[in-house]
Amino acid sequence: MSTVGASSTASLAGSLGDIIDGSRFWEDAQMGTSAFDEFVEQYHRALDEFFRGNSEPAQALYSRREDATLANPFGPVVMGWAQIAQTTARAAANYREGRATAFETAARCVTPELAYLVEVERFEAKVGGRDEVAIGALRVTSILRPEDGAWKIVHRHADPITGARPAESVIQQAG
Repeated sequence: MSTVGASSTASLAGSLGDIIDGSRFWEDAQMGTSAFDEFVEQYHRALDEFFRGNSEPAQALYSRREDATLANPFGPVVMGWAQIAQTTARAAANYREGRATAFETAARCVTPELAYLVEVERFEAKVGGRDEVAIGALRVTSILRPEDGAWKIVHRHADPITGARPAESVIQQAG
C-alpha cells in the first residue's frame, strides 16, 4: 500500500466524495469494500439457489439498464434486461436438486464506479434430463457497478473451461 500525504489524501477524498456524492461506495474504497463484500455474499447465495433451478435471487442482482449483458454456457450473448431475464430463467431450468459447493476467487478489483470478480464456481446438481447428480465447475467473470445505491451485475460471462485445453479446442466442428 502506498503512502500519500495527509493533505493530499484529504483533498482527494473531498474531490471524489463530491463527485460521487459521498456515497457508501467511496467509503468502501477507503475502508475495505464492505458493501462489495456483502454483495458478493448475496451473489453466492443467489447462485446456490440457481443450481436448485431458481433464477429469481440471481435476477434480482442484475442491472435493469439496456447495456447489461450476459454470456452463459447455454447460448449466445444477450443484451438488456428483458433478454437477461429470459436467459437466466432458461439457464436455471437446466439445474435441479443442486447447490453451490465452492467459489474460488482468482481476481477482484473494486473502485467506486466499477468492480470485477473472476471466480471458479463449483456446484453439484442434476443437469438437463439426467437423474444423477453431476459435479460441475464454471469459469466466471462478473462486472458490476453501483446503481441507485447498490451493486448490480452489468455483465456476466460463464463457461465450463477451468483447465488447460489444446489449441484445436477453439475450432468449431462442422455439422
